[in-house]
Amino acid sequence: MSSAVVMRTPARWPAFLFLVLILQGCSLLRPQQPDGTQAVNGGQPAQDGEQAADKGRRDAFAVEVRGPKPARELLERHLDLQRYRTLDDLTVAEISRLMAAAEPNARQLLGTLGYFTPQLTLELQDTPGGEQADHLVVVTVDPGPATRVGEVQLDFEGDIATGRPEAQAQRGAIERAWPLRSGAAFTQADWDAAKSAAQRALTARRYPLGRIADSRAQVDADRQLADLAVRFDSGPAYRFGALRIRGSERYDPVNGVRIAQLPTGQEYDQQKLLDTQTRLASSGFYESVFLTLETDGTDPQAVPVIAQVREAPLQKLVFGVGYTTDSGPRLSIDHIHNKIPLLDWRAVSRLSLDNEAQSLGTQLFGKLDERLWRWFASGRVQRERSGSFDVTSGNLRYGRSKSTDHIDRSWFGQYDYARSSGADAPPPASTLSMNWGWTGRYFDDNQRPRSGQGLQLEVGLGTTLLGGYYPYNRTVARWLGYVPLYRVQAGTGPDSRARRARLQLRAEAGAVLAADAAQIPSTQLFLTGGDTTVRGFGYRQIGARYTNDTTVAGRYMAVGSVELQHPIVWNGALTDFEAVAFVDTGSVADRPADFQYKVGAGGGIRWYSPVGLVQADLAHGFGEGGINIHLRLGFTF
Repeated sequence: MSSAVVMRTPARWPAFLFLVLILQGCSLLRPQQPDGTQAVNGGQPAQDGEQAADKGRRDAFAVEVRGPKPARELLERHLDLQRYRTLDDLTVAEISRLMAAAEPNARQLLGTLGYFTPQLTLELQDTPGGEQADHLVVVTVDPGPATRVGEVQLDFEGDIATGRPEAQAQRGAIERAWPLRSGAAFTQADWDAAKSAAQRALTARRYPLGRIADSRAQVDADRQLADLAVRFDSGPAYRFGALRIRGSERYDPVNGVRIAQLPTGQEYDQQKLLDTQTRLASSGFYESVFLTLETDGTDPQAVPVIAQVREAPLQKLVFGVGYTTDSGPRLSIDHIHNKIPLLDWRAVSRLSLDNEAQSLGTQLFGKLDERLWRWFASGRVQRERSGSFDVTSGNLRYGRSKSTDHIDRSWFGQYDYARSSGADAPPPASTLSMNWGWTGRYFDDNQRPRSGQGLQLEVGLGTTLLGGYYPYNRTVARWLGYVPLYRVQAGTGPDSRARRARLQLRAEAGAVLAADAAQIPSTQLFLTGGDTTVRGFGYRQIGARYTNDTTVAGRYMAVGSVELQHPIVWNGALTDFEAVAFVDTGSVADRPADFQYKVGAGGGIRWYSPVGLVQADLAHGFGEGGINIHLRLGFTF
């Protein structure tokens, strides 16, 4: 059975990855012996006798390479002659024979850098009493002119060579993205990288079995030119067939197929296959998922996709600790039951404790139906700091939801209760409401976005239950988008790379419309300030003014932010880091006319790390804010 290139994804990979990185880092920090093995006893040999023997031993010869830095470093690392210098019984004649073999080896190595006409001199010098050896081999290299790319010929065969518009478009994209243009410097590493990148582009869509049928680089050393030719064989174009889950015994495979949302009937797309894999792995029902295409003896227009899974335990406890600059240290305990009796629903219960809030809640999720909707229910009790008061609240929710690639939808009924503690606290309040929610995400990468936009809408209609029955409407809108700006370039000529700087724009508004006498729970009202709203102010520090100049959640909210993100170039190369400068503003009040906008400004760093986006900011909140540090991992919208 042939298969597409995919990966095995454990469901809890971030914690595992951090552990591996820590262990590897500890291993790499241990001192190394000259033979590459790890030392013991603080990096010293275990036995004094061995230490004395090592100190008295001398190499047969030492090697010194002279020449330009790239060529010198390559020969110092990879010249075969280096392997024999530690032998202590070589004669001068044997060293001379090794030097004769070293010259063609050096020429071969220099050829990988594009130097095919180097001038090499190898000289054996006597160094009696030298620190390392009694003989020194001096390798002097003049690499000569670098070889440049001459003619480039890219040929295609298979389905991609047809005249279909989509085949022509993919073929054109591969040709335009080919990095080794005529006149570019030629090296073996760049040649290999160009072929690998082109093959990845070939197999990313439609052609999972695409391959390089033939490739050659014809070098004319006299003219310092390398003519390149590559022939790609795409094979047939494939479309997704049905998904088959293997290894599922405890959980319903039909529900698994619906969770996966494989786009059956659509053209093969590696990213869509990985998205399918991610949805299965993050569902909580499977600890690992491995996807393959069953291409042998099947119709390319409906190729079956096999999901080999290892199921997660029926129940498990998850303990977590963390820290945020908004709420300080956090402790959480999660209990997960993947198949509660009678309902066959999934339950996730959580106890969470931090400086700002303490909560206990549970969420129940039903199976997906044919249209990918499912029922859900939740309940939570919480005690938190809300403005100037401590608020004890409860919440019950029941409804239906649907999540697809870019859009989340939900509608639900909700009961809320809140009671504030302290002198001059607002009266207790409760409400019953029907709500609708919609979120659209159109980013280039939902985990580490650099372009695109997202929009979130929430609308609720309900009535108060304490202090009279008053109807009310609650509406919240949130938008985030990126505006491309100037290009930041690293390097020059054919080897240059560029990335755009950009503006990140953010806007958020909320309103609760009700009679002045209506008692609305503070959990249905608004506070702002903190890491993801108005930086420079504490978490939910900005609110409406109440009796004796206390702060409470208000009925109206407005937040805006402008952030410049500038790619960082280091040593002539683009990095995964970006510098940012920002201005945030926001206000909360019981009437729009009472808005008094708070402003925070500052700068920070973004790191697009392998485990997600790392954000660090230093902000000054003008007026009542102060200097605040804001740290967060990941991106959510």
